[in-house]
Amino acid sequence: MQSISPLEFSLDFPYAYGQPDASASFRVEPEDFQVDETLGFEPLGEGEHVYLHVWKRGENTAWVAEKIAELAQVKVMDVGYCGRKDRHAVTTQWFSVYLPKQELEPDWALLNSETIKILVVSRHQHKLRRGDHETNRFIIRLRDFVIADKSAFEQKITRVLAQGVPNYFGEQRFGRNANNLPEAHAILVEGKRIRDKQKRGLMLSAARSYLFNQVLAARVLANNWQELLNGEPELFPSAPLWGRGRSAATDEALAIEAAAMDAWAEWRDGLEHVGLSQERRALVLKPDATAWRWLDNDLELSFSLGSGEFATTILRELAVLESAIKSDAVSV
Repeated sequence: MQSISPLEFSLDFPYAYGQPDASASFRVEPEDFQVDETLGFEPLGEGEHVYLHVWKRGENTAWVAEKIAELAQVKVMDVGYCGRKDRHAVTTQWFSVYLPKQELEPDWALLNSETIKILVVSRHQHKLRRGDHETNRFIIRLRDFVIADKSAFEQKITRVLAQGVPNYFGEQRFGRNANNLPEAHAILVEGKRIRDKQKRGLMLSAARSYLFNQVLAARVLANNWQELLNGEPELFPSAPLWGRGRSAATDEALAIEAAAMDAWAEWRDGLEHVGLSQERRALVLKPDATAWRWLDNDLELSFSLGSGEFATTILRELAVLESAIKSDAVSV
């Protein structure tokens, strides 16, 4: 079968507040993108899993997990975390390590370096898995802002932070240059087999996310992404993360979903056959604890987001960003 090019998968989703007329430099320094992960619960202090609260600068989550596994003399699969954090950032996050015999616990201080520091060591009863954390707190600096009308832009910031933005999955979910999407197509349509379960899961997640974005894009173009339509199955505007079963939506909401995904029948069939259950995701991303300020020609933003929400989805509504690096970030 003919292969699919990443160029065929557009990530140019419509804006809710119009095409940004501002521009800025993004992630010039690791300190320009700071993320602090909050679990939302306190480790019990006992259990079979060691919990490590880790500060890191310029290191990705998978690499840190490997270092933890190496020191603890366990398999990497025995190290858990709630989400991958960007390498090109300063972040704190939690890791878990399966060590049922407390006497075998290593000296965690051996992990400390210029780029990694162990902040807290505790224990708990279960392994950390994707999405187990409650929130991420961001402090983001956008440098060398270029804007024609500063007053109008400040009004836009206030509106965006107060009303929220379309809850798109960020470009990070689709891989560098959207490379995850052709891979997803090969699995779902062409029957390609991938033995690496983690990689396969990422590809399928990218496919579900892309279909969700298609529905959300249709709602943004119709200017009803914040409205509760007839037939909404939730108490908030939502769209499906596709899997087995029919959509829970009916009436007007279902009609929009069906039209938006009409061209993706093969993907929908494939996602049903791989055994994923259908879920729903909110269409509106509304940040909490928001603040912003000017630092000369730079803009500093701070806000909190829930698990699986993308900071870059907020930033894209404000300015066209020129990133200093090629991101390897995923959902935090």
